[in-house]
Amino acid sequence: MSEFKLPMQNRLNQNKGRFTHSGEEAAPGTPIIRKNLAKGILAEANDDGTIFVSNKIEPGSAQEKATLAHEMQHMTDMKTGKLSYTDDMIEWNGNRYARLPKGKILFEGKKYSEGDSRLPWESRAM
Repeated sequence: MSEFKLPMQNRLNQNKGRFTHSGEEAAPGTPIIRKNLAKGILAEANDDGTIFVSNKIEPGSAQEKATLAHEMQHMTDMKTGKLSYTDDMIEWNGNRYARLPKGKILFEGKKYSEGDSRLPWESRAM
């Protein structure tokens, strides 16, 4: 018998398969930072592994759960290399799309607003 065990092993087994968070993390290693965000923005997945959530979302609400699930899909896509971004571009599945002024993205010859569900990385997270 080993004298070593994984920390919080029992809690991980109890939560297996359920989407829960402590109020500080959306998932282990994904901190949630509540802050004022621009008008119309509920949350942002950041390439540093954090998620910004609007102060206007009530903690524990259905809206918060849906918003975190959406942002966690973006985090997963970033961690697996499907999605990345800079201030000037979005990269999705190896293709680069320019970010334009006023929150627009040039995708396949058309301008879309950031967050538009017609963008493949957004529709995947819906």
